[in-house]
Amino acid sequence: MTWLGIDTSNSPLAVGLVKDGVTLIEETSNLKINHSLTAMPAVESLLHRASLKPGDLTHIAVAQGPGSYTGVRIGMTIAKTLAWSLGLPLVPVSSLKILAANGRYFNGMICPIIDARRGTVYAGTFKGPSLLSAEPEAHQELSDLLGRLETAEGTILFAGSDASQHEETIRNALGDRALFLGSHNRLPRASELIRLAMEETPVNAHAAVPEYRRLAEAEANYLKARKGPAT
Repeated sequence: MTWLGIDTSNSPLAVGLVKDGVTLIEETSNLKINHSLTAMPAVESLLHRASLKPGDLTHIAVAQGPGSYTGVRIGMTIAKTLAWSLGLPLVPVSSLKILAANGRYFNGMICPIIDARRGTVYAGTFKGPSLLSAEPEAHQELSDLLGRLETAEGTILFAGSDASQHEETIRNALGDRALFLGSHNRLPRASELIRLAMEETPVNAHAAVPEYRRLAEAEANYLKARKGPAT
């Protein structure tokens, strides 16, 4: 089996190829360049350097969010188009779980965080090393998340580069119970995306949908305007 993994759900771009469980090549970029300009060329470059053709692929894995609305759409669109045109099974994977996988060998609770602005985050909790979900993923106030984690037992490992943005607030709430992955291990990895995808059931390309976890601002404003002023 030859897997292609694509993660454009947030600022980093992660793409990789895994054949029969062995990582052939993977790349992660954190250059804040528009994924619509770089993602497909990155996939084509990886295939060329691995001496593979699109027809050699057997599975597609993709990060389905949450994260940047535009970023999630780009990755999902590329993955769905490739899966549909090549007739391949598609496996969407949570962007938060991909970040949590960087700390999979931590024997405790892992909390990946993606910043959602205005004091809110996308977050969930997972139990290492199995990465079973301990708390559903959600868009929430950081203060609410920390309030719940204060009552949890043991140390908590925070994953993802956005966790560092809130490190002071997290440490003030949890003290020494808060641990953070090193800066070298905070970005998503396509090989981990594929590893997680291998444990999931593929879906039909047309059935795969992004997991935004909240309404887009424009959609929320539209619904608010339609509702009108309270009477």
